[in-house]
Amino acid sequence: MSISIPSTAIRGRFLDIQNIVSQPSDIAEQVRYIEDGLLITEQGKIKWFGAWQDGQAQLSGHSELQHYPDQLIIPGFIDMHIHFPQTEMIGAYGEQLLQWLNNYTFPTEMQFEDKAYADQIAAFFVHELLKNGTTTAMVFCTVHPQSVDALFEAAAQYQMRLIAGKVMMDRHAPDALCDTAESAYQDSRQLIEKWHGKGRNLYAITPRFAPTSTPEQLARAGQLKAEFPGVYVHTHLSENKNEIAWVRELFPERSNYLDVYHHYGLTGERSVFAHCVHLEDAEWDCMHKTNSAIAFCPTSNLFLGSGLFPLSKSWEKQVRVGLGTDIGAGTSFCQLQTLNEAYKVQQLQGNQLSAFESLYHATLGGAAALQLDDQLGNFNVGKEADFVVLNLKATALQQLRQQRARTIEDALFALMTLGDERNIQATYIYGQKAYEQTI
Repeated sequence: MSISIPSTAIRGRFLDIQNIVSQPSDIAEQVRYIEDGLLITEQGKIKWFGAWQDGQAQLSGHSELQHYPDQLIIPGFIDMHIHFPQTEMIGAYGEQLLQWLNNYTFPTEMQFEDKAYADQIAAFFVHELLKNGTTTAMVFCTVHPQSVDALFEAAAQYQMRLIAGKVMMDRHAPDALCDTAESAYQDSRQLIEKWHGKGRNLYAITPRFAPTSTPEQLARAGQLKAEFPGVYVHTHLSENKNEIAWVRELFPERSNYLDVYHHYGLTGERSVFAHCVHLEDAEWDCMHKTNSAIAFCPTSNLFLGSGLFPLSKSWEKQVRVGLGTDIGAGTSFCQLQTLNEAYKVQQLQGNQLSAFESLYHATLGGAAALQLDDQLGNFNVGKEADFVVLNLKATALQQLRQQRARTIEDALFALMTLGDERNIQATYIYGQKAYEQTI
């Protein structure tokens, strides 16, 4: 039975990127800024979009107009890599990746065997996403199938588009968090059949990373991908130099880290690899040839001391990239904060990340990396109506700074440098207001 979704009409300032680009220098030509615009939704999709003066005749029969005259409305943020079970351990002190997993992550994830506990954290997690303007996310759960159920159930209350999956992990982790090659296959298969394509839910085959899966389990993960070609693959790659050395020890027959996944059939157009800080040229080439994608996670890479992601290399090699917060190694749910750190990561490498390129990665570029750009990422008619209303002057300092902004690009850059969740005035999912800031 289909659900009837009320139509909405939103008036305000709109900013998006109209088309996918192959070079950052092309983004400015694709920027669409409408000072006084109108967006009309019907059944969760964008029915009409354009200038207010051209659209008033379209308003007959619609519900009350919602007007945001002083705010900026952009497509919803897309988070390409985040761990919902790590929400409560954000900001855990003092370790790099492998020690951090053992000391903080694994003990925290053991709690998700309890479905009631998973439900509680999932509800908090989804609310945090909405409070930060994130409307689509690709999410790690835990090894427990009930953690996946908890997350999709929480997201379904808002008709939110999430991509998520059960972690597959059968070695080098506590016994309480290990499955087997066979149980991981069977559990994942059942979850795919239960959730993938139901409503706005999408499933991701989720081996944690190569060291915690035996060759047998990686082979079963590849089998799942072959059997269900429409599902995603979501894992980690080349985050930390010690991790890379460990992979060489565990898989000496493979030519590099990515080749482990490629050998087992886990690369491809719906495969997302988080981090990719230290890729070799051969790995970049494989990413391009297989149309795999990268989640760039700057706050996490800085917090764990993993390194600086070479964003310019992704343009050179034509590898699709989106933005990830990577909670809980990442330090903020907010993509504004994430872009603030992304800018600094590029500065440290002698590169500049413009405001418009930042917007691209956080919206349409992320949608393209997830093969969802036909459904998400801008205000084109027919797309799903997920968007966020931004208050550019949420603090006294921001108000002072915005007074000096002479262009929308400068205003956006100031927001991305100074902004946080206080700037999210409202978040809309499928045309409906799912979150509104209360003073």
